[in-house]
Amino acid sequence: MTTSTPDPKGEPSLAILDDWANIAPKHFSNMPNLRITSFPDTLSPTSPTELTQLITRLQPYTIISTMRERTPLPSALLSSLPNLRLILTTGVRNASIDLSHCKTHSISVAGTRGVRPAYYDADGHPIHTSASTSRPTTPPGTVARTATLPPGYSSTTQHTLSLLLALTSRVVEDDAALKSDPRAWQSGLSMPLGDKVVGIVGLGKLGAQFARVCVLALGMRVVAWSSSLNQGTADEVARELGLEEGSIAAVSKEELFRTADVVSVHYVLSERSRGLIGREELGVMKKDAVLVNTARGPIVDEEALLETMEKGGIRGVALDVFWSREPLEKDSRWRTTRWGTEGRSRVVLSPHMGYVNESTMEAWYAEQAADVERWIRGEEVGLRLA
Repeated sequence: MTTSTPDPKGEPSLAILDDWANIAPKHFSNMPNLRITSFPDTLSPTSPTELTQLITRLQPYTIISTMRERTPLPSALLSSLPNLRLILTTGVRNASIDLSHCKTHSISVAGTRGVRPAYYDADGHPIHTSASTSRPTTPPGTVARTATLPPGYSSTTQHTLSLLLALTSRVVEDDAALKSDPRAWQSGLSMPLGDKVVGIVGLGKLGAQFARVCVLALGMRVVAWSSSLNQGTADEVARELGLEEGSIAAVSKEELFRTADVVSVHYVLSERSRGLIGREELGVMKKDAVLVNTARGPIVDEEALLETMEKGGIRGVALDVFWSREPLEKDSRWRTTRWGTEGRSRVVLSPHMGYVNESTMEAWYAEQAADVERWIRGEEVGLRLA
């Protein structure tokens, strides 16, 4: 694998963007004719200066590998990349890529499902498909294993539960106290969740999965709201989850925020849902309630939430998603404020880890590598988005 500047008229070349954990290169390492460079430092095309830097950086490359929406690819950038022929993204959609531009200018865009079997040798390196066949090559002494996760499993659901427990069981504060103060011991109380009400904002796949966990693992009662949800649909979702009919109560948005002890956000971000949760909703929440957001930051009005937290309007919030570009700015108030002191609410933060699990990430890059091999051979990519 080389990292030299490619010749756009020669061999195919790949720019890997935003691979912060440095796990992508091994998946492309068996392609000797592919020139590869990894750029872990993220630049934003919304900044004129960084847009110019991105154009200069990416102009030579025929293929770009992206990770989710870390680096948007708008037409202002794509129109200045004359050599670009293939974009690899992760997941089944990416709203930050201008697909219309790609279709118009014959740039293929390939997504990933995260379920394709990935093969590894004893050192954890993937065994790629043969150049002459679509079957995995398995040299002697290697073992094949699948990166596919069990049906119904979601790392986002796991992380939502982790954040809820970290917040309500004081995991973060107590861990920090025990490590920094030799006298620290049982300095606060945890929040019991059994028989409490969890409000699910958005009863889609992830919202339904989290509702099921809350019922079966924690003995919580579930209320749910979305713009189109009715009790009949809620009962149908409950049956599909293996829960008793009536286990999920469809309520109004006002009732959900007024009665829930835990509010968990699972809504899809759109122009209609931007700012869906604002001062009115936060203002009716119980003072000892908590909010968890693993969906998208802008679904919640940031200023309204900051105001609520500054005055201790609710017990606390756990956030995996934010409102600005990633990584979160070093001077963000979410980083710098002394939350949980002087009457402020408690805050638990994580760096958008809901999807960043090793099985899915490895599978995504394995799929990307397979798509590069297909594309070089003149074949169709696995999941074409444009």
